[in-house]
Amino acid sequence: MWLLNELIFSTPLIIYVCLRIRKLFARKLYKNISTALFLVLVLAFPLAEILSHGSGPSWTRPLMNVGYYALPLLLYLVLTVIAVDLLIGLLRLTRVLSKEKVHGPRFRRFRLGFVMLFPLVVVLLGILNFHHLRVKEYAVEVPRRASTLTQLKIVFASDFHLGDQTESDFMDRFVALVNAQDPDLVLIGGDVLEGDRRDEALDHFESQFRRIKSKYGVFAAPGNHEGYGGNRDEFFSRAGIRLLRDAVDRIDGAFTVAGRNDGRSRDRKTIEALLQGVPDDLPLILIDHRPTDIENISRTRADIQVSGHTHHGQLFPINFITNKQYELSWGYKKKGGTHVFVSSGVQVWGPRVRTVGDSEILLIRVAFRDSGWSRSLSLFDFTPHLF
Repeated sequence: MWLLNELIFSTPLIIYVCLRIRKLFARKLYKNISTALFLVLVLAFPLAEILSHGSGPSWTRPLMNVGYYALPLLLYLVLTVIAVDLLIGLLRLTRVLSKEKVHGPRFRRFRLGFVMLFPLVVVLLGILNFHHLRVKEYAVEVPRRASTLTQLKIVFASDFHLGDQTESDFMDRFVALVNAQDPDLVLIGGDVLEGDRRDEALDHFESQFRRIKSKYGVFAAPGNHEGYGGNRDEFFSRAGIRLLRDAVDRIDGAFTVAGRNDGRSRDRKTIEALLQGVPDDLPLILIDHRPTDIENISRTRADIQVSGHTHHGQLFPINFITNKQYELSWGYKKKGGTHVFVSSGVQVWGPRVRTVGDSEILLIRVAFRDSGWSRSLSLFDFTPHLF
């Protein structure tokens, strides 16, 4: 429900845009119709949020989905109207456009058509981008220490938000794509379930996760959405996923995996407390849903950190906010001796629209080196997979 606050704070801009669109219509009837439709657009998202956290009949689900799409449409309608007004004001100021031209019927029709069509095109492109699931491939080197391995292939995925809006064949496509990478280890970065109050077809999701093939198994750390709608630990157990809540697991003398509790959990351990007493003879891989503790983690002996949560804002220009909020909102960064990866997620929250970031799975090829402490990275392949 957090975006409802932003919607309320944006009320003056929303009212301004409503009045500007109303002014572009010549007849009073069309003005009133446009105002009524605009009001429906504004109220659709709050209605979708109410429906998503309820347990209403199945016929309300399509209504909920349509309501979610109203949010990005409203966002880009507001931005478009304001941008067009600023542009026209600049052209008026520089006398490129005359007052008579701006208020002429032909120009008004063109302006109205543009502010109506452009937001719709942006949202449609965002829908296509959301459905375009990619594999991003990285290669890193970390100290081998006493590991029995010389290399490790990791698949990392985060932010599934599985629920009512999830397409029936999504998990089947996701598992097929993961298995196609032939991973040694699969890591899940949290927010697997949307966490609403509806029946989320958990049996189906659990059976799909059990189809993942990985030499060393599937490990996960909880996200904030795992705390909504009750305890989800049993879901992970039935899905064949080892859930690490501030826990550490040593794998076959090859490497160590640590998973942190969500950043807002009251009993979350500090990174120092989590790693206290953990032998330093093996490479250490850390799963932390929120990339909010990079500075402290970089001072530990963690070789790799994988995170999600940010969605890189999901909708432009919210990515500028996440860039300010997080040291790394999306992508890769080397901090101290730690390789940090932040995924924008395989799916998104709310509207199935993504105008920034990618729907992505990360494939991280790790080379364990005996000599030196080289920790270089190369992004040598970016393989799109469109289903």
